[in-house]
Amino acid sequence: MSQPYRRKLKTLVGASSVISAGNDSQPGLGIARAIELAKIAEREKITGLFTADLLQADPAGLAGTTGSQDPLMVLAALSQATSQIGLIATVSTSWLHPYHLARQVGTLDHLSGGRAGWNAVTSSVGEENFGDSPLPPPQERYARATEFIEVMNALYDANEREAAQRTASGGIRIDPARLHPINYRGDYFQVAGPLNVPPSPQRRPVQFQAGQSEAGVTLGARYAEVIYTSQPSFEAAQAFVADVHQRARRFGREHHPPLIMNSFHSIIGDSDADVARRLREKHERIDYEQGRLRVADMLGGEVDLHDQPLDRPLPAALIPQVAQVQRRQGRAAIFRQYALEGMTLRELIIKAEETGHWFVAGTPATLADAIEQRYQAGVLDVISLHGLGQPDQQDLLLNGLLPELRRRKLLDTDYQGDDFRSSLELAPLRQTAV
Repeated sequence: MSQPYRRKLKTLVGASSVISAGNDSQPGLGIARAIELAKIAEREKITGLFTADLLQADPAGLAGTTGSQDPLMVLAALSQATSQIGLIATVSTSWLHPYHLARQVGTLDHLSGGRAGWNAVTSSVGEENFGDSPLPPPQERYARATEFIEVMNALYDANEREAAQRTASGGIRIDPARLHPINYRGDYFQVAGPLNVPPSPQRRPVQFQAGQSEAGVTLGARYAEVIYTSQPSFEAAQAFVADVHQRARRFGREHHPPLIMNSFHSIIGDSDADVARRLREKHERIDYEQGRLRVADMLGGEVDLHDQPLDRPLPAALIPQVAQVQRRQGRAAIFRQYALEGMTLRELIIKAEETGHWFVAGTPATLADAIEQRYQAGVLDVISLHGLGQPDQQDLLLNGLLPELRRRKLLDTDYQGDDFRSSLELAPLRQTAV
């Protein structure tokens, strides 16, 4: 009896920065490098390019280059240098407006021939740049995000594919009668419509969602097609996926729950000794004073760790309750658990180098074992891989880990279908009445 078909593991890598640096010999080096790496990723049949984002300058430098460029503009540029790889932009539902974003992401879908996706986040920083109000509490941010996604989906679904027709001269004619209003009225948004961007080949760009708080998981279970999570252990991943699937069933999604995407941080070496050397050198480069700030940020940003000894656990009084945390409750829960387990501040700083994500140091075979375990257990559908663009890791990623995953028949050998939705092998969108 033949085994039922199961989709292969889908892969993402981060889109490189297009920023021009002050010490560049010419201003186009950033975009040239980003294009080169995007082409390598597509040649390797990576399923998508993913962009993270923050909406502040991050003066403490805790987030590196995240937020130093606009994701949609970067992906629009890379869409013209690629032809098959998916393009996922992280965007804020707390500070943007759904009509504006629907136009931008819809246009990206047209630009790329149906390869756009958007990752909805509620933002843990940046409120100072969008008014004088403090950051709204998580429940309010997710209530707004719920309406945001409902508006986006309604705008995309209301318009008819035939609204845009190619004329004999090669131009486009829009039939406004095929662009339909939605007349959405909610607590946060009032949007009449119609969206003035006709539907793309995907109809809707693929919906990603990131958020590990109670409200965030519920939102993802209800609407997301792919949920981004950072479960650092196999047991945590199992519990998270069971929870998501249970919530998805309550929303009538028992047959098509969200795909689970995990970010995989790694150190790849060509032998155990090489791995140990690389790991030792990584730890030697840690700035422990900066690390105190990073751990405080992981715990919600409201604790002061400057005077705490490195080689002792944190006092119980400094470990926050998750419900008290306003920023990234899911991440705070991970580090709260580490602290309650008695990790020293030094150990927490080392953990914070990976910001609470799944991390493995090993040879390609060791890393593939860890990945295969989650895939075979049904708790990993999409994996975000690191190493592309890093001189000491790229070769081991491209010529070590990826071939090992292919040898185990875990990855696609080519793109599936003609658009990003097909590449991910998502269930068809439900038809909507116009």
